[in-house]
Amino acid sequence: MEMVKTTLFVLALAASSAWGKDFSLTIGNPVAVALPDGVNPVVKKKDAGMAVRVENCAEVASARVTATAEGIVNGARRSVPVRLVAATTPGAFAVSHDWPMEGAWVVNLTGHCGASTASAVVPFGPNGFLRESSKFFPRAATAAEVEAVLKTLSGGAQ
Repeated sequence: MEMVKTTLFVLALAASSAWGKDFSLTIGNPVAVALPDGVNPVVKKKDAGMAVRVENCAEVASARVTATAEGIVNGARRSVPVRLVAATTPGAFAVSHDWPMEGAWVVNLTGHCGASTASAVVPFGPNGFLRESSKFFPRAATAAEVEAVLKTLSGGAQ
């Protein structure tokens, strides 16, 4: 009986360790990524709103990340595609600030590594992204989850 309990404990510990290594996205200051010289002069670090990096991806060179800015401007709902510029480090990207400065905005990031998907919904304030209010998911964020973060950011105005 003791052997069974020990085996179950070891299996539970191994499972919890494996969960800690699931594919995910992390966000950070855009100065944290080095952009290749001359690759995309349209987006420079000063134009980037933040950086995003894939974590725990075995095939980091083939990882993909997409982004959309979702906002409310003068009471109207808006959606703007966001450009990502690959950094010199594989799996890291600068997120271009392609949405208007006015209004309330969140960036919906979705990453893919092989068959795995992860996402982050990142609200922006007047001074940049709000890390502490960001939401991270081990799957694509739902439209309702994006709306909930945007609604909180905009003070409930829709």
